[in-house]
Amino acid sequence: MAERRRRGPPPAQDVLASVDLGSNSFHMVVARFDHGQLTVVDRLREMVRLASGLNKDSRLSEASQARALATLRRFGERLRDMQAGRVRVVSSPVVEAFVSSVDEFDSLYRALAG
Repeated sequence: MAERRRRGPPPAQDVLASVDLGSNSFHMVVARFDHGQLTVVDRLREMVRLASGLNKDSRLSEASQARALATLRRFGERLRDMQAGRVRVVSSPVVEAFVSSVDEFDSLYRALAG
């Protein structure tokens, strides 16, 4: 019996992503899992400089928040285009300061998830 080959984009469960939300830059790596191997298919890095927008009350400036959300929107678009099925996000304490309220967390989630 002949082996059946897939056509078109890979199913969502085969595409994985890792998003690292650091205090100065955000990184995203997208990989395809196939035959027990991970192959990187895309990599993004954007400077956001969140730490420079942190005030004495541990709140981020509006400009820093806008940069973070714009970057996450771009990452989210790429994830949707690549049909990433599983995404893991890690963040620094500066990002955790940004996510100090439910509204801000929802904004971050919507930006990344679409």
